[in-house]
Amino acid sequence: MYKILKKEVLNPQVVLIEVDAPLVARKAEPGQFIILRVDEFGERVPFTIADYDREKGTITIIYQIVGKSTKQLAQLNEGDYIADFVGPLGTASHLDSYKKVAVIGGGLGTAIAYPQAKKLHKLGACVHSVAGFRNKDLIILEDELKKVSDKTVITTDDGSNGLQGFVTDRLKELIEAGNEYDLVIAIGPLVMMRAVCNLTKEYNIKTVISMNPVMIDGTGMCGGCRITVGGKTKFACIDGPDFDGHEVDFDSAIARQAMFKDMERQSYEEDCNLLKKGDA
Repeated sequence: MYKILKKEVLNPQVVLIEVDAPLVARKAEPGQFIILRVDEFGERVPFTIADYDREKGTITIIYQIVGKSTKQLAQLNEGDYIADFVGPLGTASHLDSYKKVAVIGGGLGTAIAYPQAKKLHKLGACVHSVAGFRNKDLIILEDELKKVSDKTVITTDDGSNGLQGFVTDRLKELIEAGNEYDLVIAIGPLVMMRAVCNLTKEYNIKTVISMNPVMIDGTGMCGGCRITVGGKTKFACIDGPDFDGHEVDFDSAIARQAMFKDMERQSYEEDCNLLKKGDA
């Protein structure tokens, strides 16, 4: 059992929890993930590690309430326990030797981009962070990004925070202003990462993205997280989740992601109906 030491609601749909998991924290690195089960009957759900503290023995994850399992997780509070919490899984990000990096986060992907920026900052790299959200009410981790970045740009689709546009608009401005990046890291929705990769390809800038398809076992045995990279089949749980963005087949990844939406919605609605009956 793994105790929730801290819970913070970042916005109406996004929650941060800090979990007591010293064995996981001892080995965790940016880019890796954990798999948890809320209770012994729950499904196995992967979450990218948003932060870790080796001294305290804690792992931080940030999640959006979008389905049955995340709704169940959101019902737990500080002092409650999670049944299973396994990790770190996946291959850690390779962040050494870069001098200047642009870290791009889209929506909840900002929670995954943050540890990358934090580690790069610690390694002495110049970090420019760009995070995009639909509106100002959905902005997360702005202060945290500013602490680990030499430049931080927060943009919203509707301009409600004073700066309107997409992350690609802001990244293009930075590149054309003369910033020469050794690397661009883009993490967020598939369509956003694809747009960033299309842009950086024009400028011949190495770009790494984080792929988070459906996973079950997290060890490469189920094959659920397979994607196509450079014409070859890869498994996000063991080969990734970081991949060369210019090699990823985004069209097949987007089509595959859409296959499960109806089933996820049905599971969520059935759970909501059961809760309503229990309250009656």
